[in-house]
Amino acid sequence: MKNSINIFSEKKSKEKISMVTCYDYSTAVLLNDTDIDSILVGDSLGMAFQGNDDTLSVTIDDIIYHTKAVKKGAKDKFIVSDMPFLSFQISPEETVKNAGRLIKESGAEAVKVEGGVEIIDEIKALVRAKIPVMGHLGLTPQSVNVFGGFKVQGRSLDNARKIIKDALLLQEAGAFAITLECIPEKLAKLITEKLEIPTIGIGSGKHTDGQVLVITDLIGVCQNFKPKFVKQFVNVGESIKIGVSSYIEEINNLKFPGESNVFSISDDTIEILKGEF
Repeated sequence: MKNSINIFSEKKSKEKISMVTCYDYSTAVLLNDTDIDSILVGDSLGMAFQGNDDTLSVTIDDIIYHTKAVKKGAKDKFIVSDMPFLSFQISPEETVKNAGRLIKESGAEAVKVEGGVEIIDEIKALVRAKIPVMGHLGLTPQSVNVFGGFKVQGRSLDNARKIIKDALLLQEAGAFAITLECIPEKLAKLITEKLEIPTIGIGSGKHTDGQVLVITDLIGVCQNFKPKFVKQFVNVGESIKIGVSSYIEEINNLKFPGESNVFSISDDTIEILKGEF
């Protein structure tokens, strides 16, 4: 059965919400056969898929392209797509225009935006336009240059207070859920208890209403980037290396292609062709 936005409110404080990023059709097909609640087409694709140092170069066209692919493969999952850097910070009008294009062209069912009080007008505009909005607080990767790197947020009293206030503002503005990234576990627990809408944690402990991980981190494809909060549940990266090494070996030993991998033609036809050429 197709998952809807209702799964977030229904599971709040009752059952954990599971979410994972995805950027391609083939992986989406696999995820569609699991019990994952929702898929995020994150601007993390800038790092995990494109190999960049941050997410800032990702465009709205990139997100649309990848969301369309994911949508085709994960027809039963609720799909949220990130609004990339400068696609929603300019004005409410520009925000609705970009989000509307993302929804209409890609098939995403909701958008995710980073920030708090500074983008409240934009969030309200999206909600008025009937576009579901997921918020994102704490370590917001699009603010990496402001933060001076990918650093834990909310440790100081002032910073923690701001994150709580922003969470309440996002809820009031109409966000249906909030991602909390890289904040102390006790702070994430406090925010989760204060909110009526669910929280989705990444690097924020176990007391949020749900969790999200980048798929390449979860399955061990990214070998050179292992944040503290990531748990690798399977090592697909090593399996790929082993598989490719076996492929190379069988090519060299003439084991591949084997009889089951080739197509036949009659010897008579070959003899005729030899005579003609």
